[in-house]
Amino acid sequence: MEKQNQPGLEKQDQRTSELTNSLQQKLDYLTTLRQAITAGDDRLIYELIDGDHYHQALLNEEPNPARNAQVDLITDVHPAISHYLSTKLIDYLAHEYPFFYYEEIQPGEFQIYFGNWWDRRRFGKLNVLNVAFEFSQEEFNKLQQTFELAMAHKRYNTDNIQKVSAANDELQKLIDAQDDRDAEKDQLRQQLKENGQRNSLFDSGRIKEERQQIIDQLTKLADADEQANNAHATMKDNEAKILSLSKEDTILAYEKQAIETSFKSFENFNERNRSLYVDYLTTLIGKAQVAADGE
Repeated sequence: MEKQNQPGLEKQDQRTSELTNSLQQKLDYLTTLRQAITAGDDRLIYELIDGDHYHQALLNEEPNPARNAQVDLITDVHPAISHYLSTKLIDYLAHEYPFFYYEEIQPGEFQIYFGNWWDRRRFGKLNVLNVAFEFSQEEFNKLQQTFELAMAHKRYNTDNIQKVSAANDELQKLIDAQDDRDAEKDQLRQQLKENGQRNSLFDSGRIKEERQQIIDQLTKLADADEQANNAHATMKDNEAKILSLSKEDTILAYEKQAIETSFKSFENFNERNRSLYVDYLTTLIGKAQVAADGE
């Protein structure tokens, strides 16, 4: 009987061993992460929370999902880890991107603001765990177009401002032409009166056609009068719109200047954004090496 049960016991022992090993790996992972946080070793923390990304980006190794076997254990504390890691990261970014400012809207979640001037824009989010900017696509596109249009000596809202200004010019012409319209209406009313006094069996069709043409002209002039009556309010709205567009162009000009001061060009700015993870982690590695050499 003992010999018959032995294979089953061996199989159970193997499963027990696999389970205990798996649990030990999880414990070792969490212990290492806790020790890294206690020691302030942000570099190691980044390796532990996404080992595959770390090894690919920093060590040029092939993808291997097995490196992230334990990362699901800490998903629920990602906000706390993000908050912890943000201190050194934002200090680094303040030097590299002096025009960006950050607001922690809830633990571990950071909004990016461009500039410290009036009407500054909310530009997106900072992903601390991935060391990456997540820019608002709309705001980023405005900035990109600002750089592109500058080559043609234009601003982002140049065309829009010209269109609104042209609309105001047309409205002003309507207002200025009121006396001319009034005179034309008097003339048309006289023609309408004369048309009504005609009575001819042979020309009745032509008389009706002339009458309709006069009425159509009077209707057109009445529409112009109505537009002229509303013109002042519309022009005021358009002036407010032009002011708003001009303010936006001013803000975009500030942003363009800030990027050129720090990165010389928009292309350099984009390139730096793409390499931010590697650049920052390389800095952490360098600081750790300096600290180790000093011991």
